[in-house]
Parts: sequence; structure tokens; C-alpha cells
Amino acid sequence: MMIFKKAIPRRKFLKGVGATLALPLLDGMIPALAGPTDAVAKPVQRMGVVYAPNGIIPTKWRPTIEGPSFEITPIMEPLAPFREHLLVLSGLDQKHADPGPFGEGGGAPHSLTGGAYLTGVFPKQSEGLNIRAGVSMDQIAAKELGKQTQLASLELGLDPVEASGYCEGGYSCTYLNTISWRTPTTPMPMEDRPRAIFERLFGDSETTNPAERLARIEENRSLLDFVTEDTASLAKGLTSADRNKLNEYLDAVRDVERRIQLAEQQASREIPTLERPAGGFPASYEEYAKLMFDLQVLAYQTDMTRIITFMLAHERSGRSYREVDVPDSHHGVSHHRNDPINIEKLVRINTYHVKLFSYYVERLRATKEGNGSLLDHTMILYGSGINNSNEHTHDNLPTLLVGAAGGKIKGGRHLRNPLGTPMANLYVSMLNIMGVAVEKFGDCNGKLELLSVA
Repeated sequence: MMIFKKAIPRRKFLKGVGATLALPLLDGMIPALAGPTDAVAKPVQRMGVVYAPNGIIPTKWRPTIEGPSFEITPIMEPLAPFREHLLVLSGLDQKHADPGPFGEGGGAPHSLTGGAYLTGVFPKQSEGLNIRAGVSMDQIAAKELGKQTQLASLELGLDPVEASGYCEGGYSCTYLNTISWRTPTTPMPMEDRPRAIFERLFGDSETTNPAERLARIEENRSLLDFVTEDTASLAKGLTSADRNKLNEYLDAVRDVERRIQLAEQQASREIPTLERPAGGFPASYEEYAKLMFDLQVLAYQTDMTRIITFMLAHERSGRSYREVDVPDSHHGVSHHRNDPINIEKLVRINTYHVKLFSYYVERLRATKEGNGSLLDHTMILYGSGINNSNEHTHDNLPTLLVGAAGGKIKGGRHLRNPLGTPMANLYVSMLNIMGVAVEKFGDCNGKLELLSVA
């Protein structure tokens, strides 16, 4: 028997008038004779971090039952439909976010939290340029996996960058603005502008002329308008399944563009600056978060990057959440002083964040890839760097892994680690799962072997 099927290149792009658009993995990109272990046929693995600031109420987050029979707690309720994809981890500490032996950093609990969360080192006190933490776990992965993608990583957030200089207890605002560090002295800025992220993923790659890019935006034309001819040519040679997959992907790109354009149009209106920052941001926090999550799905789907770090807000964020009837400052409410009213408000904020995260998980699960979905081939860490927000404790941190990482993680369980187990143990295990060989990181003293499928 003769087989004439010719695989489409995995790095196929649609092109037109200086615009390029990456494609997701299509069945036609898999060679006709590829076996189940073929490198092209096997979907890639991805890793993400979604960070929730200011702590999570422990009693409403952490299950009391260990193993597969764990209960879905009130804050995790929005993730109930994804129970089989959840790996709840307890007992993990980040001791380097605690004040030093002589009280260093005692007046900057949130700066220590942000600086230490993914690095596993004690941040240096500095208000100027000589800031220092450590290389963060996500950037260790990006250094290796970024060799195979156009973008080594994406660092995104839903808060604008705080003022430079001093923010808390003699510590630079940088420690609040990011949790990602490329080198011990090079923090990665969190991009909060949807348009900038979209153009980084799908913008002009054959011209750097800002006037041309601005003209395209002003014409209110979609990126897809420029690649129509190439799209039609490619579609002729696809199977019906691949055509459906391509159409779903292009519809998602167009929808994201439409929402960004709408946000930009809204930003041009005269509105009170206290209600919404200018500059093309969606009108509500929920719309904003969902748009940013959708951009992450597209980034993974097209294999533009395999590493994404996302902050739902900065550490010590004072954002209010009127969407869930909490007009108070998030940071203020987190210092609840054991007041039941404030605790209930913080639970509402915590649950709202998880609800938004569940939207992301659903989008990953609904996006088909190979014989599974993006969720099957992705590992997302969701958590906070503070346990008891009233006292700024960093023991037994709220930690959750979502996704199967290509079958390397068995979900549907609550794993209770011995109290005092370093978060760095989890990070080393996650990096190893991603194929990044790391034996030592931060204060790591072992690995969490139970991450793997038994």
C-alpha cells in the first residue's frame, strides 16, 4: 500500500500584507506513518503559574480529607467540574518569605512574599537599582523550553506597575509588581495591556514601522483580513476535522481582537478615571481577566510559548471587587483581625478569583489537541504566597496543580505533605516533569514523587 499523505510543517504560518498568524496543531501536521511516540505526533507540554495575592482563607480552602475522597471546599467550588484534574497540595512552606533572623524585612511582608514565591530565596532589601532575589522557577523552565518557541515566556498581570522606588519597609516596588525573575537581579515586568500582548503574539513580524501598525488598528481591520487568501489556500488541502479545528481557532482569534478593539473604543470615552484606568482596558475586571486568559490559551495553542506566569493582581493589591459586593480594599480586608464580616468578604474575593481561573481551565479543556485537550498537556500552578493573611504566615501555603502534564500528573487527589516541606521541592518536581533537569533549587531538600501517576 502506498501512502501519499504529506504532513503540514508544524511551524506553518498564514501570511498576508506583512501580517503573520501561527497555526495550532492540526492532524495534518502529523506524518502519515507517525507512531504514538513520534516527536511530531506527540503534543508538547506546557507550564503556567496563576498567582492570587494577599493570601487565601485556609479553613475555606484546604480539604480535611486526604487522597481521592477529598471534599471540594467553598473557595474551590468553581473548580468542582474539573475535580479529576485537580491535585491539591498542603504542607508546603516558603520560609524565605519570613523575616530574617535579625528582623530583616519585618516591615515588608508582601515584598518578601512576592520576591520569594517562585525563587525560594530571601529578597535583598533595597529601594534602588541594586535589587536582588533569585532566578524564578518559571524562568529556569523558559531558558530551556524557550529554545523551541518564538517567545521564551510570557509574564502577564491585571494591575498596572506600581510607582518605582520605595513601596514597603525599605523594599523596592519591584518585589510587589512581579514574581518572575530572569536572573537574580533582573525581574520580569508583568504586561497588563491586552493589545501589546496580542501584537506580541500575532502582530507584524515583517515590519517594525509603528505607523503601519497604527494605520491597521485605525482601519479597525482584523489581522485575519490580511491572511484570508493564505487561509483559503490552506483550507483546500485539509480534512473536514482540521477545517473545523482551524475555523474554531480563527473564530477565537477574531473574538479576542474584537474585544480588544471594543476596550480601546471604550477607553476613548470620557469616564471617571477612578472607575477604570485609561489605555484600552476592558470595562470590568471580569472581562479583563477572561480576555487575558483567552490570550494565554491562544499562546499555548499556537506553541508561541510554553511558559506563562500570570498575576491576578499585585501582592498587597488594594483593588476592590464590586463584582462580588466587596467595595473595600482587598489588602485591607485581608487583615481581617478575625472579624467574621471581613473574613466573609475575603472568602468572596478568594472564590471570585477561583471562579475566573475556572474559566481558564474550561477553555483549556475545550481546546482540542491531538488525542486530548490543552488541559491534558498542560500543568498550571494556582496559589498564593501567604497562608494566614492576618499574620502574613508562609507555612502550609494554598497550592493547587491543575492539568495532566501529558499524563505525568494524576489528578483527583489531595496530597498532604509533612509540615515544613519546602515549596522548592514542588518546583523541582514540576521542572523535572517538564524535562528540565534540576536537582537543587532554593531550599529544596527532595522531590514530591507522588506527583507522578502510580
